Amino acid sequence: QVRLLESGGGLVPAGGSLRLSCVVSGITFSDYSMGWFRQAPGKEREFVAAFSRNPGRTYMADSVKGRFTISRDNAKSMVYLEMSSLKLEDTAVYFCAARGGLTLYYDERSYDHWGQGTQVTVSS
Repeated sequence: QVRLLESGGGLVPAGGSLRLSCVVSGITFSDYSMGWFRQAPGKEREFVAAFSRNPGRTYMADSVKGRFTISRDNAKSMVYLEMSSLKLEDTAVYFCAARGGLTLYYDERSYDHWGQGTQVTVSS
């Protein structure tokens, strides 16, 4: 059974930082590209960041470039999202996802497996 479990969300003041983690089981982690998406209340889920499986390139949404960093640890089957300079508009449920194919990294339909999400709330 494939499982993705996010953690690290919480309440943080604007300008603060958080580190999200996602541990993956049930798949050969190194064979998958990983992504982070988020969904704010009343909005559609949107792409945040991706880390391809090979050669290990990263992609960031324009809205988070320079503030967020994605990384992965294949030995631990984990992917991380380091978030800094958080803004009110970063408030959302954050999901990690795994993608086995060579498909569009920013399209949620490309992803095969999803976690349940972790809430990030940025306060003023």
